[in-house]
Amino acid sequence: MGEVYLSRDTQLERPVALKILPAEMASDAERMRRFTQQAKSTAALNHPSIAHIYEIGESNGTHSIAMEYVDGVILRQKIHREKGPLPKLLRYLQQSAEALAKAHAAGIVHRDFKPDNIMVARDGAPRFSISNWPNSWTAMNLTLLRVMIQVNSGRQGFRSILRRV
Repeated sequence: MGEVYLSRDTQLERPVALKILPAEMASDAERMRRFTQQAKSTAALNHPSIAHIYEIGESNGTHSIAMEYVDGVILRQKIHREKGPLPKLLRYLQQSAEALAKAHAAGIVHRDFKPDNIMVARDGAPRFSISNWPNSWTAMNLTLLRVMIQVNSGRQGFRSILRRV
């Protein structure tokens, strides 16, 4: 799905998940139009299982999206490692399906819905992001790490913790 970093919104003093849009995608005007439209549509949704979008932005040519940081465990881990009880796992899936139905009613399609992309928060609620970009992401490397430092130090109100989540 992409590189997601734990950052800190220093103005509102809260953790945020920061996703970075690869440069090759940002240079495609049609992809940027779809990205912006999807972010706006998703931000208008209100469902407890859909992670909130706080802002989309650009700094020094690097595009990003700041969204709710969900502190929890990936659903796949709950299924395979923890071997959670079936009724509880089905409840997570039901809540996620209700959120997907709400998104679909708003014309938003999640293109990569799977247990790896659903977090079960500490409060027990499943949450996922609809701010997916096509699967042409690259692995984190030193170049991206340098970009993250530049982006976060250049953006007012965000400080990078530089921890991949």
